[in-house]
Amino acid sequence: MGLVGAVIIFLILGTSMTKSINRIREGDMLIQKTKVRLEKINQENKKLTEQLQITESEEFVEKQMRDKLGLAKEGEIIIVLPEPDIVKKLAPTLPKSEEVKLKPNWQKWVELFK
Repeated sequence: MGLVGAVIIFLILGTSMTKSINRIREGDMLIQKTKVRLEKINQENKKLTEQLQITESEEFVEKQMRDKLGLAKEGEIIIVLPEPDIVKKLAPTLPKSEEVKLKPNWQKWVELFK
């Protein structure tokens, strides 16, 4: 009886310990995934912070005003070009050149010595 009881207690303790070890491993994997995710979020946050600093600068605001609103500094001349499709329509067309077939070198030598 004592041996059977010891085996049963050993099995109960073994399964309990196995379940505990599995829960700890799952927790470690979850922590690792969360660390990777946190690192990605921190990198994205850093990029967004840099972009925010760029967009808040006076140079960026001035460039946007110039590009989108057509504003210019005093003394500058603004040139507005038409859309690329319109330029293609207005551009003169060049005649297509005929394709010249090149003769092989041996034929050129034969013609040279005729």
